Amino acid sequence: MTLDHTHVQEFFGARAAGWDARFSGDGPAYASGVAALALRPGDAVLDAGCGTGRALPALRQAVGREGTVIGADLTPAMLEAAVRAGRDGIGALLLTDVARLPLRSASLDAVFAAGLIAHLPRPADNLRELARVVRPGGQLALFHPVGRASLAARQGRQLTGDDLRAEPNLRPLLGGSGWRLVSYADEEARFLAVAVRQNGQG
Repeated sequence: MTLDHTHVQEFFGARAAGWDARFSGDGPAYASGVAALALRPGDAVLDAGCGTGRALPALRQAVGREGTVIGADLTPAMLEAAVRAGRDGIGALLLTDVARLPLRSASLDAVFAAGLIAHLPRPADNLRELARVVRPGGQLALFHPVGRASLAARQGRQLTGDDLRAEPNLRPLLGGSGWRLVSYADEEARFLAVAVRQNGQG
């Protein structure tokens, strides 16, 4: 367990019980983020850093009963909250580090990642691991239910040039990690960057 992991678990573990209630209005934004992946019935999709599983219902609806939905998170309390909300009946929940996923290479069609990138200790390596488990041509959606400026204001901070989600930083980061950025939207009510898995590992 690294110090980064300990911090993440402490931060989210302390907030897990009230997480859904605190952000109860985010449902439509999550649905629109999932829709951007254009998933098909029967697809296999991972919600990386799934938290309480708020994206799982939209992911399940997109891939249908015949599809595969997996939620992975590092914080036990978040997954416990997902179970209390009944979301373990929507998809499989894994307590795991997204830097070392217990999944076969090229076994997924897509990854949905809400608010994940800011918490990755080694972003390039971690994005490369997500690329490993996605087939060539599969997709990655980096999502947040509010845009960068709105989130910074909520947290009482200023946007800085080293923000990983800024397009000039994100595009080469993805490009060097097995992904190609194909769309980017940073709006007040949503951040969404969609990338396609390249044939090489970047």
